[in-house]
Amino acid sequence: MRILLVEDTEDLAEGVIAHLARAGMVCDLAPRIEDARDARAVQRYDAIILDINLPDGSGLSLLREIRKSADRTPVLMLTALSSIDDRVTALDQGADDYLGKPFDQRELEARLRALIRREADSKDDRITLGSLVFAPSDRSAELGGRQMNLTRREATILDMLVRHQGQYLSKSRLYDSLYGFDDADVGENAIELYIARLRKKFAGSDVSIATQRGIGYRIQSDG
Repeated sequence: MRILLVEDTEDLAEGVIAHLARAGMVCDLAPRIEDARDARAVQRYDAIILDINLPDGSGLSLLREIRKSADRTPVLMLTALSSIDDRVTALDQGADDYLGKPFDQRELEARLRALIRREADSKDDRITLGSLVFAPSDRSAELGGRQMNLTRREATILDMLVRHQGQYLSKSRLYDSLYGFDDADVGENAIELYIARLRKKFAGSDVSIATQRGIGYRIQSDG
């Protein structure tokens, strides 16, 4: 799962990012509304955590932009604990949930997972490609009727490939889906390792991953 955190309080943001990372979620930080716009322009998110009070305006204005563009990405608003008016306004303008500051990181994680599950349940939750059946809600997959044993990173890359089947995805785009913008621990070449592991798991089936040199990778059915 990839989360966008729009929050300018540094220590709070660091705590959220660290907790969500331990929970298996990649979290990108945007301390300003303009930063959030830039992030959304290049990345799809499973959910957005949006503070109301930001240095360059109200988070409610960004919420209105998101909903006006027909983007249904789940949005959890962070509000002052005593500000009932802010909560009501946020919900009326399209927020899916809110959490008052200060909050427990475990509750934030639980609310995010609930929002993401709810959004997934409202959609067709199974994508089929040949003998591969992929469920985006929990990133699980079956191949020829048998459950695939995928690591979290393998499942994340498979998610991207399946959602964009028919398209070549560059190594950098796959990398961005796997790691945060500021994650420098692993280079882009690690993507080759995860692609190789997926190919090994698809061996003997009607599903394969094609490579176009200099362009990227594409999943396809050979049946």
